[in-house]
Amino acid sequence: MTVDQVIPSSNPSPNTGRIRQENTEKILAAAAHEFVQHGFRGASLQKIAERAELPKANVLYYFKSKQGLYSALLEDIIALWNSAFDHISEDDDPAEALASYIHAKVKYSFTHPMASRIFASEIIHGAPNLSAQLGKPLHDWVDGRTRVMQHWMEQGKMRQLDPLHLLFLIWSSTQFYADFGAQVDGLVPRPLDASEQQRIAEQLTDVILRGCGLHIE
Repeated sequence: MTVDQVIPSSNPSPNTGRIRQENTEKILAAAAHEFVQHGFRGASLQKIAERAELPKANVLYYFKSKQGLYSALLEDIIALWNSAFDHISEDDDPAEALASYIHAKVKYSFTHPMASRIFASEIIHGAPNLSAQLGKPLHDWVDGRTRVMQHWMEQGKMRQLDPLHLLFLIWSSTQFYADFGAQVDGLVPRPLDASEQQRIAEQLTDVILRGCGLHIE
C-alpha cells in the first residue's frame, strides 16, 4: 500500500474511511507492542511500520512523528478508561455505577494490558509526554466524578470518604492485573480465563462497595 492510497481525494470513496480506520488501528496496535518492549526512546517508527505491515510513510501520514503517535496512544488509553465512568450523574445508584466501572476496568486490564503498561511506564518516568493529557482535561474529568460521588455521600447514599482516593483505589486494584501481569502469571498456577476474570471483578467490586457502605441487590 502506498501513501497515495490513504490520502483523501476530493471525491473520497466509501472505502476511504474504512481503510483509514483499519490502518490507524494496525499502527496503534503495533506501536503499543514496540513502546512496551522498548520504551519511548527505544521504539522506532521503522519497527512500528514493519510490525503493522505498512510503509513508514503511512505511519508519518497519520501521526506525523513518533511523539504524535505516542501521544495519540496515551490519549486513547485515557479515553478508554474514562469511558466507563464518563456519564455518571447524581441521580444514578452509586452501587451500580461503581460496580459497572470496576468491572469495566478489570476487563480493560485483560483486553488492553499493553496500553495500561505504557501508561504506567510513562508515569514512573515522570510523565514527560503526558502534560496535555494530565492537565486540564483530566483534572476536569476527575473533578466531575468526585463531585458526583460527593453528592451521593451528602445524600446519604454511600459512606463518607475521600472520593479522589476512592478513584485511586479503583485504578490501582484493577490496573494491577495488567501492570504487574508478569507477577500475576508467576503466582497464579493457571491462566486467568474469562470465568476467573469475572470472579476477580466480582471480588474487587464486593470489597470496594463494602468499604463504601454499599452492596448490589
